[in-house]
This record gives sequence, structure tokens and C-alpha cells, in this order.
Amino acid sequence: MMLRQTEQLVMKGRAEMVHYNMCYGNKHEIIQQFNDVRSLNPRLSKPVLHITLSLSPEDHLQKGKLSEMAEECARQMGFENNQYIAIYHKDTKHQHLHIVANRVGFEGKTVSDSHNYQKISKYCRGMELKLGLRQVLSPRRYLSQKERLIERHDIRKEELRERIKLSIQQSRSLLEFEHRMRQYSYEVIRGRGIAFRDAQKVYSKGSDLGYSLATIEKQLKVQLAQKQSMTSEQKHFLSLQQSLDKMEKQKQAETNTEKSDLRQEQKRYQKFDFKKDDDDMSEGRRNKHWHEKVHEILMEPVRENEGIQYELEQEIRQKHQRKQKISH
Repeated sequence: MMLRQTEQLVMKGRAEMVHYNMCYGNKHEIIQQFNDVRSLNPRLSKPVLHITLSLSPEDHLQKGKLSEMAEECARQMGFENNQYIAIYHKDTKHQHLHIVANRVGFEGKTVSDSHNYQKISKYCRGMELKLGLRQVLSPRRYLSQKERLIERHDIRKEELRERIKLSIQQSRSLLEFEHRMRQYSYEVIRGRGIAFRDAQKVYSKGSDLGYSLATIEKQLKVQLAQKQSMTSEQKHFLSLQQSLDKMEKQKQAETNTEKSDLRQEQKRYQKFDFKKDDDDMSEGRRNKHWHEKVHEILMEPVRENEGIQYELEQEIRQKHQRKQKISH
């Protein structure tokens, strides 16, 4: 990793320095300080050590704990007396920390990078216990014989398998399959076999997932043959089922409309409470008031789908006529 890559890790407000060691200042000053010390061992081809520590999505640590993680990592990896910085990135759903260290010390000595994977694996398992983080297993090569018998649960691989399965089901060709995998943010790498790289640049062979190139091609062919061999009777049944579903939705929509119209009509007539008015009035005033209300109903403008039903109108008119005979 070239030293100018350090600058790329701190930009656009999505990253924050949480720890400095044996260096200070802004990003340009830190890079210059790294280069000055690096010049003490100009023959070293890889003077910078870059470590990324990613937490599980359900884990969350305060900045102080992230700084503590960086210090402990430096002690266990052997560069606690060298220049290094820790950068907290905020551009993903899970917390992750970048540690950039100068392998060249102030006396010109170089920190060894041998067995780094084994060292970092041991460090991660220890921090999970110390900080109460989600515990995972180290790579198989660093496990004891007893630990290798424990069934592994890799969320990343399980999600990738599910994406591959769905993409196969939705595709008719290998090209369409690759297109759908890219929509899931996976890079598809094809050669003699097939592999995938996710958004975090983690590389996975298809054969390790149970989906070699030959397996994917075979499943695509079988699926395409099944679709093409569908009988006319099956196609007719599928079409009929779709039509019935459509009719059922239309019927439900019409029922809802009728119920709404009925509620509106009930509200319209409930505003004329004849019985209450009759109780509060004398006989003469009652007949006159009742006549005015009936006339108001009959003369009210008729809106679309809200007209007075013929039977209801006839009943009101007949009742009005009987009242008039009684009053005379």
C-alpha cells in the first residue's frame, strides 16, 4: 500500500481519526512524517501495514472503545512503538476501523509481517470476549482439531448462496444470471470456474458455496426445459387462475364502493331527526315544520349515485298527504 492511500481513507466527512501514535497534524503532515521515517529503510518494498477491523451489524462501540481496540491491536501485532493512526469509517451499516501503521521504526528496524493472519485472528477472538462482541470462529487453518469439528455459521456466505439461488430461479441464461447478481452488488468473475466478490471486496469461489460454474449452468438448463415443456393444459390453467384472481379483485372493489355509497346516503337522511323535532313543538308548528323538512329533502339537488330511491320518495309523499288531511 502506497502512503498516499492513507489520504484516501480520510475524506468527504465519512471518516474520522480516533487514534494517533507517534504522529500528529492533518493528513498531509501525517503522510510526510510517515515518509520521513520510511526513508530510514529505503529498500523495504512494503513499508505500510493496513488492517481493517469490521464489527457485526448488531455490535456498536463508542469512539473510546474503538481507540482502545487500535491500541491493543498495535501491542499484539508489535508496532505499538511505531507511527500509526486509526480511522473510523461511517460509510457502511456496520462499524469498521482502519489501522494504518508504518512498519519502519525510528531506529530503522522493521516490524515483521510474518504470520499476520494468525496474529490478527487471535487478537479478534480476544477482543470479542473483552468487549462483549459477537463471537465468530477463526479460519479453519488456525483452529485446533476440536474447534474444527464445530459447525460454522457464516452469514456472508449464506446470504451469497441465497442470492445465487434466487438469481438462478429468475434467469433464463448465464448472462441474465450474471446481470441479476450484479443487481445484488456482487461482481461475477468467470474463468474456468466462477467466483463472486461482494461490496466489501470479499472473494468467494462458487465451488466453495456449492455453486460451481457447471452446477449453475446445469440448473439453468433444467429450469429452462421445465418452462418450455409446460403443457397447453397447464398454461390454460395458469391463465384461468390469473383471470379469476383479477375478477375477485374487481368484485371486492365494487363491494367497497357500494358500502361507501350506502354510508353516505344514510348520513344524508340522518341529519333530519323528525321525532326529536316533533316532541319539542305544538301540533300546528309540528305539521308546518315537518312539511318544510320534507320539501327540503325533495328539493335537494341530486348528486351522482346519491338520488332518492323511487320507493322512498313515494312513501314520503304519501305520508305528507295523510298529514295534510288530518290537519284539515
